[in-house]
Amino acid sequence: MAALRDRLGAVEGEGSASSQGSCGVEMVLPSDPTTPAPLCPHGPTLLFVKVSQGKEETRRFYACSACRDRKDCNFFQWEDEKLSGARLAAREAHNRRCQPPLSRMQCVERYLKFIELPLSQRKFCQRCQQLLLPDDWEKHREHQVVGDVSVTQLKRPSQLLSPLENKKTNAQYLFADRSCQFLIDLLSTLGFRRVLCVGTPRLHELIRLKASDDNKSNIKSLLLDIDFRYSQFYMEDSFCHYNMFNHHFFDGEAALEVCRTFLQEDQGEGVIMVTDPPFGGLVEPLAVTFKKLIAMWKKGQSQDNNHKELPIFWIFPYFFESRICQFFPSFRMLDYQVDYDNHALYKHGKTGRKQSPVRIFTNVSPDKIILPVEEGYRFCPLCQRYVSLENQHCEHCDSCTSKDGRKWNHCFLCKKCVKPSWIHCSICNHCALPDHSCKGPKDGCFICGELDHKRSTCPNISTSKKVNKAVRKQKQRKSNKMKMETLKDNP
Repeated sequence: MAALRDRLGAVEGEGSASSQGSCGVEMVLPSDPTTPAPLCPHGPTLLFVKVSQGKEETRRFYACSACRDRKDCNFFQWEDEKLSGARLAAREAHNRRCQPPLSRMQCVERYLKFIELPLSQRKFCQRCQQLLLPDDWEKHREHQVVGDVSVTQLKRPSQLLSPLENKKTNAQYLFADRSCQFLIDLLSTLGFRRVLCVGTPRLHELIRLKASDDNKSNIKSLLLDIDFRYSQFYMEDSFCHYNMFNHHFFDGEAALEVCRTFLQEDQGEGVIMVTDPPFGGLVEPLAVTFKKLIAMWKKGQSQDNNHKELPIFWIFPYFFESRICQFFPSFRMLDYQVDYDNHALYKHGKTGRKQSPVRIFTNVSPDKIILPVEEGYRFCPLCQRYVSLENQHCEHCDSCTSKDGRKWNHCFLCKKCVKPSWIHCSICNHCALPDHSCKGPKDGCFICGELDHKRSTCPNISTSKKVNKAVRKQKQRKSNKMKMETLKDNP
């Protein structure tokens, strides 16, 4: 939620929140679901509202679903704003200019020509991040160009392309081969034959690489990713340019049909979705998108299997556990620590607080998932699942309670296990860091102020919305009345 504030400067003046209270930005559902959301270069925008504790909701607005910084996508429109035809035309022209320079079909045609070239003529421009055909050489002669691009390099585009590292837009942290190999082995052991890779380009390419090198491997993969550069390396049935924050297929119905066919093959049997969203993204729009993919998969199910769930591995930091489980109650968090090649912190082998906080959330039963003992995991016979070595079973909680890989301590006053660095505060009446501020802002509900729930689950939310709507209508009537009186005074 806080991450969105970077790009919402335009809303600060509307219903200015007091610096003394808590405030934030939340995604909300449109007042009229039948009205399509306005489009930015990244597809349909999302509707947001700024909320402040103890205050009514302010005016709602549309903003980009993918970019958290307005420097990357400056789309902003009030929900009730009416645009002129000229502004709408200018917006459509801007959206077209921001699309990739080549269509999906052109990328496929270029790729087929490229692989037919002799090794000495296969070149890649590092500056433009583009595979070059002989006709392109002259335009790129001043650029840094890599020659002799091998078939092996073409099969591993994530190593040829430079990672996108803008943390506020599309930070691209790629799985380390260790984590990829663990996932591939696990998927094979669990018997999956198809993997829908949503934002996991390295896993996708390693699945395909293994399938081409190993006749025994029968796992197929489809990559959905917002990075259009991958269009250069894959045929249409292997990659779809896709925004996971709004379920938008950039190449329209044809790409949507590719995804639908992949999910519904064999009546939906043997398929799993593995997703690794940007950590700064809001959980709610991701959950909405994933439920749409689940619904697409369910349409291919027979009536006998209608009760089944689409198996999912959602890779995300452990501190989002409660938020993810709010939308997917059947999900459980595994202790396995996912690490990344190009991230300074999320590396395997670190200990204490330096361990990777990234975990796997899944609706696959944890007792079916074997974690590697040689990497520091053990089986807990009481919990019937694999846990990290330092995650000790608490007899009071009747569970292995650690979330971050360290041994947690049981607090008898809080009646739960807490991090080893926390102590019980008699003023706050709960455990916290020793140097925390007891007078700091309290978490809780923005509507009623209670601490045991958030605004989104408040039992009074419907009443609050009705009141806020009535207040807005009253203000609107007052404003219209003042305008009419002004017109009468100045005929």
